[in-house]
Amino acid sequence: MKSSKETIQSLTLEYDSGIIPPPYSHVFHMELDWSGASLSVKLDLHYTDREELSEEEILDEGFTLDDDYHFEGELNPVWIEPIQALYQENKWSPRQLDEGGIVLYPGQESIPKTPVNQEAWQLMAQDLIQAIYETNKKEAPLHINYRLVTNEESIDCKITVHFSDRNVILSKGEESESINWDYAIQLMKLIFTPDYHYEIAKEKPGTKRGAYIDCGDGLWHELGKGVVNIDPAFDAVGKIQERFEDLLLG
Repeated sequence: MKSSKETIQSLTLEYDSGIIPPPYSHVFHMELDWSGASLSVKLDLHYTDREELSEEEILDEGFTLDDDYHFEGELNPVWIEPIQALYQENKWSPRQLDEGGIVLYPGQESIPKTPVNQEAWQLMAQDLIQAIYETNKKEAPLHINYRLVTNEESIDCKITVHFSDRNVILSKGEESESINWDYAIQLMKLIFTPDYHYEIAKEKPGTKRGAYIDCGDGLWHELGKGVVNIDPAFDAVGKIQERFEDLLLG
């Protein structure tokens, strides 16, 4: 394995989801170029093997019948430094990806390189795609609402994640502040780790002692009842509560 320390001004990412079944299976090709004063981006995303499914099966999973996406334009240059930093940290694997994953083409190189840290690059790519969706008005910023009800009071807050400019806003009442991007993204990963029981979700937050969360779709779930851990060895629900209590009470 070799680490990459050279300076680059462009990077191409190619991804294949591998053995993930449709309608989730997809591939994408993303070209990034910051040789000028801006960050130029080209994205081609294609969902695969959907001919195996009926329209109803695709729609039931929350997709549309045309989720393929093309974008050619510019992103906020605030993304350049994180891309460069991740590239500088990277080590290469001599192995090929037989079951899917991401490969990189640094600069003008035509031979793909396989990064050892697949998860970090896949997360970076997901964040960039989300930034593209926001920039092109395909999707709005992510909103997470949270309510903590104690014996003494009820405290509400909202986290708004702007992928377009890597800015996260925490709102409590009339006050708002920016919070650390990496901290917020780790919190988002925690939030979407447990199992959500939508059959008992409510349109309004609870008023009894407990913690309640709305993941942006207007439906409220009570942590520990409507939100439960999938892996008994990892208390994601407890960690979500701890992180929000730090934000609300810290």
